[in-house]
Amino acid sequence: MYWKKLSKTTIQQKVFDELQKNIDFITEPILGLPGSSVDQEQFYNPSSLKEDAFLSVLINNPNHIGCHTHKNGERYFPGTKQIEIDLIRICAEEIFGAEESDYDGYVTPGGTEGNIQAQWMYRNYFMQNEKAKPEEIGVIFSEDSHYSVYKGSNLLNIHPITVKVNHDDRQILLDDLKKKLEEAQDKGIRYLIVHLSMGTTMFGSIDSPEPLLEVIKQYFKHYFVHVDAAFGGFVYPFSQEKMDLSFKNTEISSIAIDGHKILRSPFGTGVFLCRKSLIEHAQTPEASYVYGSDFTLCGSRSGANAVYMWMTLMAHGSNGWTELIKQLIVRTDYLCKGLDEIGIKYYRHSDMNIVAIDHHEIPEDLAKKYYLVADNYSNPQWWKVVVITHVTDNMIKDFLLELKTSKA
Repeated sequence: MYWKKLSKTTIQQKVFDELQKNIDFITEPILGLPGSSVDQEQFYNPSSLKEDAFLSVLINNPNHIGCHTHKNGERYFPGTKQIEIDLIRICAEEIFGAEESDYDGYVTPGGTEGNIQAQWMYRNYFMQNEKAKPEEIGVIFSEDSHYSVYKGSNLLNIHPITVKVNHDDRQILLDDLKKKLEEAQDKGIRYLIVHLSMGTTMFGSIDSPEPLLEVIKQYFKHYFVHVDAAFGGFVYPFSQEKMDLSFKNTEISSIAIDGHKILRSPFGTGVFLCRKSLIEHAQTPEASYVYGSDFTLCGSRSGANAVYMWMTLMAHGSNGWTELIKQLIVRTDYLCKGLDEIGIKYYRHSDMNIVAIDHHEIPEDLAKKYYLVADNYSNPQWWKVVVITHVTDNMIKDFLLELKTSKA
């Protein structure tokens, strides 16, 4: 894994250079496009935008509709589109170990779309290639998985199959997995989408693919594996060296990442990645007025989000980002050491920066004071701490002190 760190000046100039290759709604005779640049009158000092690369892209308002790793896509914004292509390359090849150009991908509005995009793509594959009916297709996942799996299965009319996890280590219970697979077969399900998590929403737990797939293969011949790395995608690959949830593992066919969590991109930013040509099964042929067609769930999307993600990664470089994640892990270690000293029960994966505290161990008012997130606000069982860049040692120290006082 390696990509070079660039200076702020170099990054800004690169973005400005690529932006010049886009069409200009102000100076060119554009009559046919159903869009324009952002209204600059809404900005306090529009003239200052010329000095800020990201805000200049935001004002230019490029539409990155389509999947640019698969086909050229719209011809109107070739400059910023090239930045997105490089962002996808970094995520696919450098972070998740894909072979050069052996993947497709695009910048999504976030992990929810990435997960649904995968379900949609695989459902269509099974229907087109295996003549499957929707009711013969299931998506299987742990009870800790993100709610977008339910949302996708509801939209696509496929069966959601939830598997229980061990309370202590949050790993899928293989006996329950076997039970659910047998029940699925009895219901007529013949095709499976396996949804694995690289950092579950509440716990930051990591699914282990090998033991799960060993069981699944005993029951199903036709399956695809998708990895929800919405939270862990910019953490786990940098905090340890295992690659079993990456494209280095031939069983993995797609990955969804969020840019608006650890990477701190504007909300509504993520990345969807899949092995080459699979995305063809999500093509909408009726989008005939779109150059290169459309393969995405969202359709039109802002190129500014892709540019921001690229700028952030280039500002750190792979070495700098690895160091940042290591600092977050050390800070999380500090929190957990303090919890241990007080005798607090919690769950934490050692390579992640999420700590879920047992609800019996913390007063609700203290949890709310520090904006901890509950697993279920109607009946909280866990309160979650996320150690992200704005969380300081002093903030953790103050929290631990109040928690210790509450236990006295």
